[in-house]
Amino acid sequence: MALSAAGHPVTPRLIRWGGLVGSVATAGSAWLGGAGFERVPSINPVTLLSGQRGVLLPILWVVGTALLITAWWYGRSVVPSVRWALVTVGLWFLPVLPFLPLGSADVYSYACQGYVQHAGGDPYATGVGEFGCPWLGSVASSWVDSPAPYGPLFLLLAAGVVRVAGDSLGGVIAGLRVVALAGLALVAAGVPVLARRCGIDPARAVWVVLACPLVLVHLVSGAHNDALMIGLIVAGLALAATASPGVAGPFSAAATSAGLSPSAGFGGMAFVRLAAAGAVLGLAVGVKATAIVVVPFAVLVAAPLRAYTGKAFLQTAGTVVGGLLVSTALLSLVSGRGIGWVAGLLRSGDSVTWGSPSTAVGLTIKALTGYDAVPVTRLIGVGVLAVFLVVLWWRTFRAGGALGGAGLALAATVLCAPVFHPWYATWPLAVLAAVRKESRVVLGLCAFAATLTTPAGYNWALYTRIPGAIIVTSALVVLAVAGVRRRLARRVTA
Repeated sequence: MALSAAGHPVTPRLIRWGGLVGSVATAGSAWLGGAGFERVPSINPVTLLSGQRGVLLPILWVVGTALLITAWWYGRSVVPSVRWALVTVGLWFLPVLPFLPLGSADVYSYACQGYVQHAGGDPYATGVGEFGCPWLGSVASSWVDSPAPYGPLFLLLAAGVVRVAGDSLGGVIAGLRVVALAGLALVAAGVPVLARRCGIDPARAVWVVLACPLVLVHLVSGAHNDALMIGLIVAGLALAATASPGVAGPFSAAATSAGLSPSAGFGGMAFVRLAAAGAVLGLAVGVKATAIVVVPFAVLVAAPLRAYTGKAFLQTAGTVVGGLLVSTALLSLVSGRGIGWVAGLLRSGDSVTWGSPSTAVGLTIKALTGYDAVPVTRLIGVGVLAVFLVVLWWRTFRAGGALGGAGLALAATVLCAPVFHPWYATWPLAVLAAVRKESRVVLGLCAFAATLTTPAGYNWALYTRIPGAIIVTSALVVLAVAGVRRRLARRVTA
């Protein structure tokens, strides 16, 4: 039996109902001070801590967050089955569904972008303010004049929600939550598949991903489209994995029955699964363009180098990429945006905080010298990401471990991107929890990320911009020095 930090026994029953109490407390904070239908700029950490919105609001938020993190952390050791994990997280999700969104007001931007798409406008050509969205008062000022940074699939879904809900903003939010829950259902279906392929306990993997407080607050309550993106990524990787030989090692019976062989390419069923994997990953790109970093690793998942001839590898790669191109082309056609959405994805709302390491370094340089280095350090961060992804893919190509490579590619994308929001941490978590040995560092960072916002969506990283930037930059320097010292030590011992 697992023990808590205080030495008390931890049981599945205690985890389930303790976490539910945390969810109810979190729902109470949404009722008292979630991201409301009308933006209230005064809701920031000062007003939250001073009790200007009621002293019960910060108490419920802190207690709810603490209970959810604690139950998630200790529940890893006692989760008895996948079914138990799914029932438990389902219970946790229920209390927040009737109330205002938590953690951010992005769902209102989604609503207005869906309105523009539904009304025949081009969300990539104009901000929602220019087109006259009826819910403009709910949209954060940074998004009023910004074109949509999302792919055509999500805009089509948002437009469909607006079509069904009509003038009801509450109905639109409910519909967008249904979309998010559909994405999480894909995660629930795909994570056990990946976990079994990699020798990871499926129940524990499902728990680590779906019971994470970031999921309840930002993906369920906040209805972020990241839920759909990670669901499609996990589903695409699962399809690629089940259409291939073992992730590392000899051919499995499932792969053989799918028509795969070391030298003969692949049969009809394998072709369908590989094309479907590419198509599903194309749908993920149709939600957020960042999903594209997974595609090269999905090819390796489907075709481990040491198991295929060169010709078969190219066939597999062509099938996966072909499926992706077909699905993205269809999305472009159905959305009526052509390929214009690709350029639209290059623009996004900006957030200058220490959550992004490259931005933190730029902020630190500016604080010390007065020179605005943020654009330069962000560009360097993107360059580092590009080099890292190429090196990671090549190493994976040579040594195997493609599913782990996909998770690391998502982690690198989150760390090197110019902008970071707490819910981005769910991207790598959704894959790494299922395919690699559990990392307490990753889990700890996710737990920390769950504390970074107020109920109404104000980010603590904005309130502590310069001190946080200096701390992050100092940590990067320490890690860099430690890495160099380890490398030198290895050379000496060699």
